[in-house]
Amino acid sequence: MQITSPEFKKNARSALSDTQLQKALGHVRTGFIDKRQASVDALPEFDELRDSARAIKDHTLAHLDLYLERYEEKVKSAGGYVHWAETAEDARSVILDICRAAGARTVTKGKSMITEEIGLNEFFEKEGVRPVETDLGEYIIQLRGEHPSHIIAPAVHLNKEQVEADFRRVHDHLRPNRDLSEPESLLAEARRVLRSEYFTADVGITGANFLVAETGSSVIVTNEGNGDLTQTLPRVHVVVASIEKVVPTLEDMSQILRVLARSATGQDMSVYTTVSTGPRRPGDPDGPDEYHVVLLDNGRSSMLGTEFQDMLRCIRCGACMNHCPIYHAVGGHAYGWVYPGPMGAVLTPSLAGIDKSGHLPNASTFCGRCEAVCPMKIPLPKMMRHWREREFARGLNPATQRYGLRAWALFASRPRLYHLAASFAIPALSFFTGRRPRFRYLPFAGGWTRHRDLPAPENRTFLQQWRSRQAAKQEAQA
Repeated sequence: MQITSPEFKKNARSALSDTQLQKALGHVRTGFIDKRQASVDALPEFDELRDSARAIKDHTLAHLDLYLERYEEKVKSAGGYVHWAETAEDARSVILDICRAAGARTVTKGKSMITEEIGLNEFFEKEGVRPVETDLGEYIIQLRGEHPSHIIAPAVHLNKEQVEADFRRVHDHLRPNRDLSEPESLLAEARRVLRSEYFTADVGITGANFLVAETGSSVIVTNEGNGDLTQTLPRVHVVVASIEKVVPTLEDMSQILRVLARSATGQDMSVYTTVSTGPRRPGDPDGPDEYHVVLLDNGRSSMLGTEFQDMLRCIRCGACMNHCPIYHAVGGHAYGWVYPGPMGAVLTPSLAGIDKSGHLPNASTFCGRCEAVCPMKIPLPKMMRHWREREFARGLNPATQRYGLRAWALFASRPRLYHLAASFAIPALSFFTGRRPRFRYLPFAGGWTRHRDLPAPENRTFLQQWRSRQAAKQEAQA
């Protein structure tokens, strides 16, 4: 997937002027926020569960090498194979080798952000392998040649009429006068078309919400059941997951599950929680003949022991973007890569480099809603500030911004000079406001004032007002 994060401002302007997108984004509140709050309110121990989930992941990350080795050992003992991939290119190469060994021409896929991260679909198409997304949202955006705009609701940016038009365009083998006016009819058609793909695919690829070191199991959490068909019907099942998805035990996995669905969709539990351990055993009625796990690093190990390690606790629930005012305004595609919203503003610089994604940690109001709702209590605003600091240290900000901050630091670190400058600046600024209490235009602040007024400062500085009030109190007491 080509990264367009350097074009975030351009992408955002386009998104803000897209009437259809703005209408679609309005459904995020009723679709996610309110449902999450109702689910959380019904579970009095939710905050205690968040503390427990955070502790489990912190412990795992502190001993990640040991748990990954244990996981590999258990997968092998169950008859599976583990492949280590340092980079996206390594992962693609391993997966292609597995598909070629299986003689696969068609591959079914469950929803997986990791396969988006490594650009697997585009790679397959170049290599003559046909990938078929089986998650409904992923299937819709695959038909459109797009990428997900949300990590749990890939097609949240689309409306029903757009989906109907795409189905009529692509499903041209079906009768043209069929009724697709209701969501149920669209779902039924997608199910009917995809059903045959499950039986013709030689390889099924899924992601993993968790990898359990205790048993060597991979766990997927879905609401459609497509993941089960993807991993049980083909002859070969390939799990593609990043290294931080491992947890020590099934009990630990169950504990985190209690906060995952509530944070993501407002459900107590997702409809399907599927645990897979190795290939089909003698006597099993179904399942793959081969079971492969591709463990991807792709920059994650370099986050360990740094101020960004906490990001590796993320369980991809999407709560941060569901509550983010920036995401509500511009949607997911504006962020320009796989991971949108606040989690993307931290993870994308970690994986793709701050030089390619410096706009993302700056696209925040720092309201703190993302951290407040995160089930793993990830300090997202703090890490965005760290990326801002690194961007500034490397001189990647615009020159005007760098010199402006240096000028501010000069005054802010010298109290007397700051007070003197403020006492002159406040009367001078009144030239731009006249009698109005707000700026409609201000030099060097056009990025703000083009879209909204800027509150004007009071006629006196805070310290001047403080001293005046203190003097009045003393007089009153005397």
